[in-house]
Amino acid sequence: MSLTPAARRFADALTHGFPDPADGPLEAAALRRASSAGPPRGLPEVARVTDASAPGPPGAPPVPVRIYDPDPHGTDGDRPVVVFCHGGGWVMCGLDTHDGLCRELASRTDALVVSVDYRRAPEHRFPCALLDAYAVTGWAAGRARELRFDPSRLVVAGDSSGGNLAAAVALMARDDGNGPAIAAQLLVYPALDERLETASATEYATGFFHTTAHMRWYWQQYLGPDGDGADPRASPVCAGDLGGLPPALLILPECDPLRDEGQVYAERLRAAGGSAEVRVERGMFHGFLGGAGVLPEADAALGAAARWLLDI
Repeated sequence: MSLTPAARRFADALTHGFPDPADGPLEAAALRRASSAGPPRGLPEVARVTDASAPGPPGAPPVPVRIYDPDPHGTDGDRPVVVFCHGGGWVMCGLDTHDGLCRELASRTDALVVSVDYRRAPEHRFPCALLDAYAVTGWAAGRARELRFDPSRLVVAGDSSGGNLAAAVALMARDDGNGPAIAAQLLVYPALDERLETASATEYATGFFHTTAHMRWYWQQYLGPDGDGADPRASPVCAGDLGGLPPALLILPECDPLRDEGQVYAERLRAAGGSAEVRVERGMFHGFLGGAGVLPEADAALGAAARWLLDI
């Protein structure tokens, strides 16, 4: 299958100027420059957006967070809280690049959204980003009264490598006797398997903005030379037991190297007795949610995610 005409134009625009492994060795600094947030365009209004910090894991510095509160003066404590981990191959992106997506989630659901600025690779390798995300999730879970959300509606979410972190946080919370009670996981084109051996990793290896070669390089930066990609905290699809995990919604673009590993994860969640809904967006590519307001499919996917979150 191929991209829709609008998605092709959008993907080509993203590809232009973005470092390609085929042109030579990738460098984190160059990728970060290429992925830096541009000027804001048509972002949804959110009543209060606050930059803050949360306690990091033991021995680590505090974790910067950005809190999106669409109703800071209301009294409704029934709303969900979404702890969001941004994508970027664990190497690039941050609070600013994903500001628009977090605003969309907050404005469409009235949920409180906490965006996590975790430590990035290669300066900080696995499990640093994951431990930061887990620490922020626990911190957020303990602030229900202050921030006026329902602690039973705690959602972990993320796109790409952020989806990886969200799924791994859910695993850690299940296995930690004192972990936060997570109600759901929203995973947007998540990176879940370091092996990259699925059919989609071959079929969509090149030509759709995000390439399999990019993903292999990201994994190398995240894990380092001695990292274990089979560790389920790194590759959640490799976990021996996926039972007892919260319900999941996976948004998967059709033309994405990572599509099939998301499908496998959903199938394994169901086989373990869990709930997993999969939404495959036809003619879309990895990163397409950045086209909200331009790509109808991005707006439709955001709408579906919002409806799902409201039912948590």
